[in-house]
Amino acid sequence: MAEEYDGIIIGAGPNGLTVAAYLAKAGLKILLLEKRFEAGGGLATEQVTLPGFLHNTHAVYMPMVDYAPPLRDFEDYLTKDYDLKFAFPPLVMCMPFADGSSLRLYQDVEKTCESIAEFSKKDAETYRRVQDRFRVLTEDFLGPATYEEAKPAFEQMIKLQTTDVGREISQWTEKTPRGIVHELFENDRVRTLFLYLSCMWGLHYDLEGVSYLVPLLFNRAANYRLVVGGSHHLAHLFTKVLYRHGGMIISPVAVKRIAIENGTATGVELEDGTFYKASKFVASSLDPYQTFLKYVGAENLEDRFVTRTKDWTWELSSLFHVHLALAESPQFKAAELCPDLSEAFITVLGYETEESLVRHYDAIHKGELYPGGFNCSFPSIHDPKQAPPGRHTGLISLHAPYNLKDGGAENWFRIRENEAKRCVGLLQQYAPNITDENILWHYITTPLDIENKFADMVRGSYKQGAYLPLQMGYLRPNEECSQYATPIKKLYVCGASTFPGGLITFGPGYNAANKIAADLGLDRWWGEPECVRKAKARGTL
Repeated sequence: MAEEYDGIIIGAGPNGLTVAAYLAKAGLKILLLEKRFEAGGGLATEQVTLPGFLHNTHAVYMPMVDYAPPLRDFEDYLTKDYDLKFAFPPLVMCMPFADGSSLRLYQDVEKTCESIAEFSKKDAETYRRVQDRFRVLTEDFLGPATYEEAKPAFEQMIKLQTTDVGREISQWTEKTPRGIVHELFENDRVRTLFLYLSCMWGLHYDLEGVSYLVPLLFNRAANYRLVVGGSHHLAHLFTKVLYRHGGMIISPVAVKRIAIENGTATGVELEDGTFYKASKFVASSLDPYQTFLKYVGAENLEDRFVTRTKDWTWELSSLFHVHLALAESPQFKAAELCPDLSEAFITVLGYETEESLVRHYDAIHKGELYPGGFNCSFPSIHDPKQAPPGRHTGLISLHAPYNLKDGGAENWFRIRENEAKRCVGLLQQYAPNITDENILWHYITTPLDIENKFADMVRGSYKQGAYLPLQMGYLRPNEECSQYATPIKKLYVCGASTFPGGLITFGPGYNAANKIAADLGLDRWWGEPECVRKAKARGTL
C-alpha cells in the first residue's frame, strides 16, 4: 500500500522548503522529494577547494532579508532556538577603477553621496533624491508586492493609476534600464556602476516593460547581506523547522511522474516504482518544462497550455564562477585612497566605461566570450567561519552565455581553465597580492555545470526563466498558473518560474503556501506581513 501524505512537494529548494515549513506547522503531514543529496537548492555551501574553506557555490547575496515573511514568521526557531545570523557590511558594493579611484555604495546614503561626489556633485545630489524616492517605492509597493499574488495585467494597471506611487512605477516600467540610468546620471563611471546593478540579475539594458524592477534593484544594492555560516545554513535551519513539525524530506530521489486521475493530482511516482499518495495537494517548485511536460504529461493538458509551456524562454545570460581558497584577503590598489574599500561585500571590477559593460552584454547575447569584468566577493572577511583562521575564501562571478557560439555549451569543458585564468588575471590588476602563491586552490563552475547540478536551471538559467514582459507578473509562468494553482486540480507550482521570480526572496514559496492554505480552508497560524498590511492601508496593494 502506498504511503499517504496530506501534501507532497517536489524540489527542496528555498521555495519548496518554505511551502513545506508553513503547511507542516499548520498541521499537515508533508513530504518533500529532492533529487540532490541535500535540501536547499541554490542555498548551497560546499568545501570544493580545501578542507575548512566553505564556498557558497550558487546563492550568496541575500537581497530581501528585511522583507521576507518566513524570516519573521519562523524567527523564534531560526534566531532564538537556532543560530541564524546575517552579516550586513556597511560598505555593500563598490567599483574600483584602474587609476585607484572607486565608487562606493554604503548603507549610509550620505557616505554614498560623498563617494559619488568625487565624480559628479550633480550625480551625488541626484542619488540622494532618487534613493530616497526609490526607498518609498520599495516600501510602499515593490517590497510588499513580492509577498502577494500577482494581479491580472489590466487590473494591476488600473490599480497603479490610483496612487502617486503606482503612477510613478508605471512611468519607470515604460523605460529601459539604460534609459533610466542616463536620465538620472551624467558621469560615465557613475552610469557604469548603476547600469551594472540594474542588470546584474538578468534585465536587458535596452528592454522596456520590466524596468519597474530598477527602483527595487537600486534600493537593494545597499541592502545585500550574507548568511553567517554559509548560504546552506539557512536551508539547514528550515529543514530543522520542517522536521520539528513532523515534515519529511526524502533524497536523493528521481521523480517519474505526477499521478493524475480524472484531472486531479493524486500523488507522485518515483523512477524506482515507489508511489506516494497525496490526499490534499501536490506542489512543484520546478520549472514549467519539468512540471508539466515531463511529470504531468501533455496528454493531461490542453493543447494551448502545452504550446504556452513550450514557449517558455530561458535566460540568455548565465554565470561562470571561480571559487578561491586564499592565503590572505585581497589588497585592492583603490584601498590606498579609500581604506574601507577592502571591507566591501560586493566588488564590481573590470569595467572602466559604460561602453565596455554594454559590449560585454552584447557579446553574451551573441554567445560570445568577452574579456569583460565581473562581481566578486570575499565572504570570510565578513564571516570568519567560512575559512580556516587567517585564511580567506573568494568568489568571482562572471556573466556569460550558456551556449557558446564557438563549440556550443560543451565547449565550456575545454575553455574553463583558460577563462578562469583570465578572470584571476583581471582581479590581479586591481588587487596585485592575488598571486599564484596566494591562491591555494580554485574550483570552477560553468553555465553548463549549473544546468547539470540544478535540473530546474535549464541552460544555466538561474532564475528558472528570463525576465521578459510576457514572463513576469501575472504571466509568470502563464496566466493560468501565476496564482500558484494550475489547470490540474490539487496541483500547485511554487518555484522561481512563478511570480515574483528568482533570487532568494522566498516570495514564490510564501505566496504558494498562502494559496494552498486558502484553498484547503486551513486556519493560518501566520498573520499578514506588516509591510503588506501597510501597503494595503495606503491603497498601493
